[in-house]
Amino acid sequence: MRLRIRYNAPVVLTFSLAATVVTLLGSRVVHSMFVVPGQMAWTDPLAYLRLFSHVLGHASFQHLLANLTIILLIGPLLEDKYGSADLAIMVALTALVTGVLNIALFNTGLLGASGVAFMMILLGSLINFRKGELPLTFVLVVCLFVGQELLAMFGRRDGISQFAHLLGGACGAAFGFAGSRAKNA
Repeated sequence: MRLRIRYNAPVVLTFSLAATVVTLLGSRVVHSMFVVPGQMAWTDPLAYLRLFSHVLGHASFQHLLANLTIILLIGPLLEDKYGSADLAIMVALTALVTGVLNIALFNTGLLGASGVAFMMILLGSLINFRKGELPLTFVLVVCLFVGQELLAMFGRRDGISQFAHLLGGACGAAFGFAGSRAKNA
């Protein structure tokens, strides 16, 4: 029997490869193209691109690996369930929402795919959502997730945007509920 490797989740795999290449390019490239700055430069066309591209930039390989572990674990299941096009739209919308709200509410830069990873965590916990029911796994994930992020938010300053994590999770929950409503309509 001949075994071949299949590119089974094109959005997840392409995203992961792109984020790895960006990280390999080094911090100078990351900070020039893959960080949402603390303030929006409305006249800079690249600023609009950064609202989406910041999810490909990572501060270190440890940061990248932490995000890719979640994305590569949950992402293919979501891509199979929702389709490549819908998952790509969800990733792009999560990037845009976290980027725009980071500029609106904070004066710090934002980079990394943590918002996307947490979007996938919450969206994944809603895969079996049915009208009139709320999966206990979703309730538990929300409690653990929100609790952990709130503790971290009010703990020591670690340079991690818990806000982006929470916002990514909220996007995942919104996508999950919206997708189930569309399916049940």
